[in-house]
Formats: sequence, structure tokens, C-alpha cells
Amino acid sequence: MSSKVSRDTLYEAVREVLHGNQRKRRKFLETVELQISLKNYDPQKDKRFSGTVRLAPL
Repeated sequence: MSSKVSRDTLYEAVREVLHGNQRKRRKFLETVELQISLKNYDPQKDKRFSGTVRLAPL
């Protein structure tokens, strides 16, 4: 199994979440959190990659 997730796979997963939200309306903002880990990276030693990333609206 590959350790990389393709762009199409990511977008399809987000679309499924949004589609599920359309079927069952809720009275709050629903968000999707994505966790990315880097190989050979120690977050305690190196803080260069901390922050947030916004995806374009789907």
C-alpha cells in the first residue's frame, strides 16, 4: 500500500462527507480535519512545518 494519498482520493472523501451532510441536516458547521505526518521529522526539534492549510471550496 502506498503511503501517499492522491488528490482525487482526498477530494472524493471530502465530497462523501459533504453529501452525507446534505442528507441529514444539522444545526452546526461541520468541518473536516486532516492530519499529515512527515517521515524522519521530529516535531519537538523542528517547528518549521507547524500551521494550518486551507483547501479550496469543493
